[in-house]
Amino acid sequence: MKVVVPAETEQGERRVALLPDNVAALVKAGLEVEIQQGAGAACLATDAAYRGAGAVLVPDPDLAGADIVLHVRPLEPGRAGLLRPGAVTLGFCSPSTETDTVRALQRARVTSFAMELVPRISRAQSMDALTSQALVAGYRCVLEAAMRLPRFFPLFMTAAGTVPPAKVLVLGAGVAGLQAIATARRLGAVVSAYDVRPASADEVRSLGGTFVEIDLETLEGSGGYAREMTEDRARRQRELLTPFLADSDVVITTAAVPGRRAPLLVTRDMLVGMRPGSVVVDLAAETGGNVEGSLPGQEIAVELADGGTACLLGMKDAASALAADASRLYSKNVTNLLELMISDGELHLDLDDEVIAGSCLTHDGAVRHAPTATAMGEPDPDDPGDPPDDPGDPNGSDGSDAPEEGEVR
Repeated sequence: MKVVVPAETEQGERRVALLPDNVAALVKAGLEVEIQQGAGAACLATDAAYRGAGAVLVPDPDLAGADIVLHVRPLEPGRAGLLRPGAVTLGFCSPSTETDTVRALQRARVTSFAMELVPRISRAQSMDALTSQALVAGYRCVLEAAMRLPRFFPLFMTAAGTVPPAKVLVLGAGVAGLQAIATARRLGAVVSAYDVRPASADEVRSLGGTFVEIDLETLEGSGGYAREMTEDRARRQRELLTPFLADSDVVITTAAVPGRRAPLLVTRDMLVGMRPGSVVVDLAAETGGNVEGSLPGQEIAVELADGGTACLLGMKDAASALAADASRLYSKNVTNLLELMISDGELHLDLDDEVIAGSCLTHDGAVRHAPTATAMGEPDPDDPGDPPDDPGDPNGSDGSDAPEEGEVR
């Protein structure tokens, strides 16, 4: 079976889906691996290293002849349409936004696996690319903030006087937020953090941070996520968090809603009370932003109430900026998921396996991920429905099904 790894085409994307160490594992498993020349150059993986691991290097990938395609960013619809029926793809798919690609995969009868859909269960931890890439992104956010803050992060006691440590506030204590807390603490900052889930308090404290307590009901959800909040609760939360922003030198926001726009955590009115020179880093800028006015890849000067300015940075390609280690983790995630489907050099798709079934986006001309199917007007794969009374409605659906309430990472 032929595994094809094309170079990423999206501007700013420097990661690669497969590194030489993992090529060797797939070749040993009986697969032929074809890599586009230069695909790993930005993450320090040379063509020579790929050849040494047993890969075949080609100037242009043969997608039409591929049995399996590994990628990082979602495939473009045109590329997806080149794949043969029965081919398999593994990579991030962004099904809530890249519906044209999902439709192309469906029409081509491709079996696609979305890395963001890998179930959050113990058995699948080694395949959880969302977690591995969030770790990289959280670390990067702190580095970006430290470079822009016109102050030290750590405490310094010198003959010329004492320099107090910077105060860092992290909003959202998922994987990215916890990594941000740990990194800021290593740099010597005093760190506090807030999350709507009470279970996060112990995690924050275990990293040396202070958990921000505000008088609001908790929003614990399923799978380690938090439920999306109502607008009234969100408004009250912003009011209660405003004094904590004013007392911070750096604010890092990391909240995301899978399949929906990122929640608004910080408004411009909340920013104006911060100290001059403060830095706000919005990790969710690419999905709508946690901070009002943030734009992906742009640094904006925010005018403050006292006439000074603060820096608002919208992150873009956060994990890609550390391409070598981000690719190291992602390549292993993808390889582990693929090896779950390979036996004796052949592909065996056990759709009764909860990991394989949970991460499957399209298969045999159907959209298997229920929220995506609903959003696209496709039949819900989890609901066979009642026999239709109207022969014009073969699915027996009135279109009233809606996705479950979103969750915040």
